[in-house]
Amino acid sequence: MDHPLRAPLEIEFAYTRSLGPVLSRFMTALAGRRILGARGADGRVYAPPFEYDPVSSEPPGELIEVGPEGTVVSWSWMPEPLEGQPLAEPFAWALIRLDGADTAMLHAVDAGPAPAMRTGLRVRPRWSASRVGSIRDIACFEPCDAPPSGGAGTGGEASTGGEAAAVTGTITPVRLSYMHTASPGESAYLRGLAGRRLLGQRCGVCGQVYVPPRGTCPADGVPTREEVELPDTGTVTTFCIVNVG
Repeated sequence: MDHPLRAPLEIEFAYTRSLGPVLSRFMTALAGRRILGARGADGRVYAPPFEYDPVSSEPPGELIEVGPEGTVVSWSWMPEPLEGQPLAEPFAWALIRLDGADTAMLHAVDAGPAPAMRTGLRVRPRWSASRVGSIRDIACFEPCDAPPSGGAGTGGEASTGGEAAAVTGTITPVRLSYMHTASPGESAYLRGLAGRRLLGQRCGVCGQVYVPPRGTCPADGVPTREEVELPDTGTVTTFCIVNVG
């Protein structure tokens, strides 16, 4: 029996979403070096702010400025950063409870080459030199006892040029790299393609032939073990037109 095929796969796309009234104010404030939280019906301050109260299910009635400093409540060390992560050198992912908030937000902490990372560490944001209204406007957090990093602010003043324009949407790059192991049916199908053959599988109950093979009939829930070789001609049953800008 042939072994299942394996190959590295990568899925990548830019995810675009509108922010809505609450997250729009949150992101706009970040462009001005301010961090906002929301006061809930239970009296707690949630930062980042919720779009709908976890207790009352209502939108927040009040947004409150919190931080910018805070305390690390939990963390995990990243000894070998991956491509696209906030820092190129080892850092910590941390849950940070900002001053004035009752919940914690997730962000990166640059604890330095001799890591001072610990629960209870006091940290402050290292602001990006260029801010657009994104969670990445906070480049990372750093220990409060460290000297401010050059080229980026650490809080206090608002961005120059007056009130920032409202940020109404965000584009987030999504990327997933993984090793895919094909099922026996998929492996047979791919090996067939290498030999210029189209192979499907037939359900022994309803007689439907599936190509590519699914391994199990979705209608009857039984394994599709009968292999069927198909001709290299067929009929278009539905289509869409892709317009590439």
